[in-house]
Amino acid sequence: MFKYETIIYWSEEDKSYLAEIPELPGCMAHGDTYEAALANVQEAIQLWIDTAVEFGDSVPEPKGRRLMYA
Repeated sequence: MFKYETIIYWSEEDKSYLAEIPELPGCMAHGDTYEAALANVQEAIQLWIDTAVEFGDSVPEPKGRRLMYA
């Protein structure tokens, strides 16, 4: 399991749980349940990292939590 900060919330508009990884721009997933969203975002993280490596982009080290909220 990855140690990136994961934000999971219910989207009334989408009628599903959304999971976002703020440290990996554009990395997000959804699921019908909280657990499904978490499992799906773990797969999305792996795909994000694999793609970054393939294109020679840097992969940020997980901070584990945000130090500041804006």
